[in-house]
Amino acid sequence: MNAEWVGAVGAGGFFLLLIVIVWQIAATWRARMLAAREEQYRQLSAKYAQLLEDNVELHRRTLEELTQTRTSLTSMEKMMREID
Repeated sequence: MNAEWVGAVGAGGFFLLLIVIVWQIAATWRARMLAAREEQYRQLSAKYAQLLEDNVELHRRTLEELTQTRTSLTSMEKMMREID
């Protein structure tokens, strides 16, 4: 009877050890996945920031070209008025 208790406690301890090992492996895997996701978010954020900067630069260039076009148009209108 005593040997049965020792075997049952030993088996219970073994299964408890396996549960703890599996639990730790799952926790480690989850932590790695979260870290990888966070890195992907960082990369996406950096890409978005770069695209935003590019968009702002394009907007600035467009405004400069529009200003130059208005200046040219104003100059042409003035010349045409002088010709009349």
